[in-house]
Amino acid sequence: MISWEIVTILTGFVHTAGQFYAARFFLGVAESSFFPGMIVYLTHWFRLRERSRAIACLYTANPAASLIGSPLAGWLLGVHWWFLAGWRWLFILEGIPAVVVGIITVFYLTDSPAQARWLPPDERDWLVNELQADLQAKKKVRDYTTLQAFCDRRILRLIVAFFLALTGALGTIYWIPTFVKRLSGFPDRTVTSLLLVPAMIGIAGLLINGWHSDKSAERRWHAAIPLLVAGLMFGLLIVARHDIPFAILFVLLGSGSLYAYYPAFWAIPTMMLSESAAAATFGLINSIGQLGGLAGPYVIGFLNVRTHSLAASFGFIALVYMAAGGLILSLRIRDPLKPV
Repeated sequence: MISWEIVTILTGFVHTAGQFYAARFFLGVAESSFFPGMIVYLTHWFRLRERSRAIACLYTANPAASLIGSPLAGWLLGVHWWFLAGWRWLFILEGIPAVVVGIITVFYLTDSPAQARWLPPDERDWLVNELQADLQAKKKVRDYTTLQAFCDRRILRLIVAFFLALTGALGTIYWIPTFVKRLSGFPDRTVTSLLLVPAMIGIAGLLINGWHSDKSAERRWHAAIPLLVAGLMFGLLIVARHDIPFAILFVLLGSGSLYAYYPAFWAIPTMMLSESAAAATFGLINSIGQLGGLAGPYVIGFLNVRTHSLAASFGFIALVYMAAGGLILSLRIRDPLKPV
């Protein structure tokens, strides 16, 4: 987190294209290790039966950041302090808080409950024993090495599913202002206000779906249904694209409902893997999946130019979401806490 945001701050001082490209490269290097580390860290603290809720709470930072960050970014772009343009202050000021929090994390958070002196001894011992029981239950099913985890067909399906989901999601994130603008013809300020709706839907979907996934001890359907619903919304958008109220409704629902799949999705590999195999596999899934950030925006832009219509883009997004949901439903993963 610290290195990621230091690079973010330095991006505010670039003056050439080469400096910008270098900053973006190192930003990607720093960012790529953050998320897998966070998921592994949660497995050190939360039992299998509470893990989806923990991941949901982590992920709410994403849509919540949109609610807070978008108006803040809009304001910062208009300032001009100390001979620096607003876009430079955007990088500088939004990078500083994360550096501070990262430093606090180093000195305050511990790697595991066993090291947490701020926990009462009885609570610390209970949590350590519960997490150890989860670990032993997984190892009874199978104790994976990193190479075995990489070669497992279910992990490969998760990689493809995550790539497809992010292809649609990141393509939508980059293109949704254009989608809403072209569908509605609304002014920019109205479009910006409408884009807060998916973030609010996302926060509610994350928390509710994460809670229900833990309560029911079910992962596949809780991961797949939000993807299938998002795919259905974009499919309906093709039909309703000329009916402005329904078109706006479907694009906002499709963009917001997607968030709900994350908690259950990331809880699936934690049912199988632990320790170094889990850490390496989370990194593999995340790094390959993030290539969807290249594929999605490019394909959508290509389709818009070639067809001069949004219908093909909506169909593409619907297709990748449906395919991702179908792949997740095809998984067969045993819950290690349930008796055979």
